[in-house]
Amino acid sequence: MTRTVGIVGAGAAGVGAAYALRDTDFGVTILEKSRGVCGRAATRRRGDCLYDHGANYLKDADDRTVELVEELGDDGLVAFDDPVWTFDADGEIAESDRDTETKYSWEDGLTQLAKRLLARTDAAVYRETCVERIQRGSGREHVDEDASGDRWYLVDTDGESYGPFDAVVLTPPAPQTAGLLAETKWHSEHLPALREVVGAVRYRPIRSVILHYPFEVDVPYYALVNTDKEHDVGWASREECKRGHVPDDESLFVVQMAPDWSEEHYDDPLDEAAGVVATKVAKLLDDDRLTEFDWTDDQGWRYAQPNGGANEEILRRGEDDGLYFAGDWVAGEGRVHSALWNGVEAGERISEAF
Repeated sequence: MTRTVGIVGAGAAGVGAAYALRDTDFGVTILEKSRGVCGRAATRRRGDCLYDHGANYLKDADDRTVELVEELGDDGLVAFDDPVWTFDADGEIAESDRDTETKYSWEDGLTQLAKRLLARTDAAVYRETCVERIQRGSGREHVDEDASGDRWYLVDTDGESYGPFDAVVLTPPAPQTAGLLAETKWHSEHLPALREVVGAVRYRPIRSVILHYPFEVDVPYYALVNTDKEHDVGWASREECKRGHVPDDESLFVVQMAPDWSEEHYDDPLDEAAGVVATKVAKLLDDDRLTEFDWTDDQGWRYAQPNGGANEEILRRGEDDGLYFAGDWVAGEGRVHSALWNGVEAGERISEAF
């Protein structure tokens, strides 16, 4: 009998879990609430510009990450090593003393990571499908009333049921996963502890503001990062450092504002917020031209960075019944590679368990 796995979320963790099951007999279904894949490793296009406005790149964190990137092929791969410099609360910029790291994206954007991984699987991906609850039941006809069976179902906001699944992997940010657990029908002694530990994970919000300029900014670094967490700007990077993202003689900044600023100004109109952000960037780089951008864009990430990881020992208690968790909040680090490998490891455990 073919085993089945349902994965909630097509971000790096969900795609990683599917990729880990690619050479097995498992049938994999992914339900993703948005139109795209790769979650907060997101890419947009405007005119001749393409920009990674969430996670900015995949880093060469370890040998397995580098090997995976190489396996995905060098067609369209963008590998760059322009440095990241630092600045403090006073806006003093300093050259970083860290070793230069290779950073990866693609000419078609960072979402290529998920697209290329999924292309190597037989996973069925349902986009614009928002899962409202999960349920342990004995058959499709019991989805609304019986939680005592041995297989899982996923129910979306339209009431559509998907399943049955032998295992389910939950990969949304912890607050959204906690919401799913709150609606879960599953007779298990572990459910209260799981709800508590997932619900305890807190996130830092980030508002990303995109600033495009019809001229090139000549600086010796790819990005600036605030190290003392006391500046309104948390990060400012230049997409023109990535081949194929920005036309010659133009600049496009991805500015990620600090969590406190982002929380306070999360819903400010873009035309108002962009002017404020541009002024701060101009002051930081000591370049008055940067107050005058010719177009802007933004994205608010309510759950951008987890403050820490959940108790993995407690999270693993659901695995005997086929309930798995994966994501940066499980790994305890808000990095693309951390979420990806956490998902891969969850997929490997599923493969070994059945």
